[in-house]
Amino acid sequence: MSTTEFVAGPDGKLEKLRLVEVKRDDTGRFAPIEGTEREIPAQLVLLAMGFVGPEKGKLLTDLGVDLDERGNVARDGRYMTNVEGVFSAGDMGRGQSLVVWAIAEGRAAAAGVDAYLTGRDVLPVPVAPTDRPIA
Repeated sequence: MSTTEFVAGPDGKLEKLRLVEVKRDDTGRFAPIEGTEREIPAQLVLLAMGFVGPEKGKLLTDLGVDLDERGNVARDGRYMTNVEGVFSAGDMGRGQSLVVWAIAEGRAAAAGVDAYLTGRDVLPVPVAPTDRPIA
């Protein structure tokens, strides 16, 4: 199933969802099945969207940012990419993970940015880009 539209009632609040059944096409993408459209009542929608890596669009391409073997933005021990002065932290470099990792990486990347801008290595670095959860 794929949601095609959130439908509001006269009061502007969510009232129903428009759905269509889907199947994989020859390219592996989901394509709607004609004639399977329907509506269901809804008052609340929770979005659970999987992370499939950083968007490989114009920004990364134009900058010339390298990706690692998993398709994430590659970076060094200071969170800098192969492009001088461009840093990456959180899901862009780690891949799908918990928000606590993104917060820790953001702080560590800020230390890397500070060292790059000031030439001083004084701020704490809570995690390295290669750190992984304790299993």
